[in-house]
Amino acid sequence: MYSTKPQSNATAAALIATATAFIAATMLIAKALGSDAFGPPLHALQISHGRFLFAFMGLGIAASVVRPRLARPHWGLHLARTSCGWAGVTLMFGSVAYIPLADATAITFLNPVFGMILAIPLLGETVGRIRWSAAALAFIGALILLRPTPASFDPAALLALGAAAIMGLELIFIKKLAGRENPFQILLFNNGLGLCIASVAVITFWQPPTGAQWGLLVAIGLCMAIAQSFFVNAMARADASFVAPFSYGTLIFAALYDVLFYNVIPDSITYLGAGIIIAGAVILLLREAQLKQAANEGAAQQ
Repeated sequence: MYSTKPQSNATAAALIATATAFIAATMLIAKALGSDAFGPPLHALQISHGRFLFAFMGLGIAASVVRPRLARPHWGLHLARTSCGWAGVTLMFGSVAYIPLADATAITFLNPVFGMILAIPLLGETVGRIRWSAAALAFIGALILLRPTPASFDPAALLALGAAAIMGLELIFIKKLAGRENPFQILLFNNGLGLCIASVAVITFWQPPTGAQWGLLVAIGLCMAIAQSFFVNAMARADASFVAPFSYGTLIFAALYDVLFYNVIPDSITYLGAGIIIAGAVILLLREAQLKQAANEGAAQQ
């Protein structure tokens, strides 16, 4: 166990809002690296390798300065969580090379829905009608964003859907890790193990990056490390039910970056699908908060 941070909803909201800007920035950079804007396009596996390499280096430098107290890690949970995180990030980076940032971001917001579904067999949780209805609503939004017509369907959108499913599984392992270890330790081990996995996976696909691409790979790793640091600190300062809705700010930044750097303006389908997904996810989060409050009140009465 570790000592908790002072609770502050305002601080948590500011931290998570900042984290979303950096998370959207990693997707923007991945889109640039997956295109020919700065040299021959890099494979998604090489982009995710750079993300873990330079994130781990950044966190390693930070660890040498702050010298955090490290406890004995639960290697099984770390390996399971990191494997899912690496796979999810790689699929997400692959998707943004072909579809708008806003669409890819909105589809990956299905991860809490997949997490809810997977919690039934893996955590033994019971899911009621409200949560199933919220999940169905979110999936309708995803179906809209997938644009399942011969003229508009892009198979790359399935990469984002796969990323959401795998990140939903990652949430299960994050729940199991919660409260066991210091947040900084979780980040350090997550990125260290992720680097090991990514280094093996990239061997066949690695190609020499250009100077500009090296700079972008450094940037994507540092942006992700910063985003993760802000996110875990936000989670340590407020309830997850309060913090989670602010994570949807990623969609705002992704749409903004798409307009600024690619002149891609979200269409009505994007607004409709994203809005439905967020509505379903928010209903799910509110229901989770109600169930948690009821459980806490029941425990207090015993």
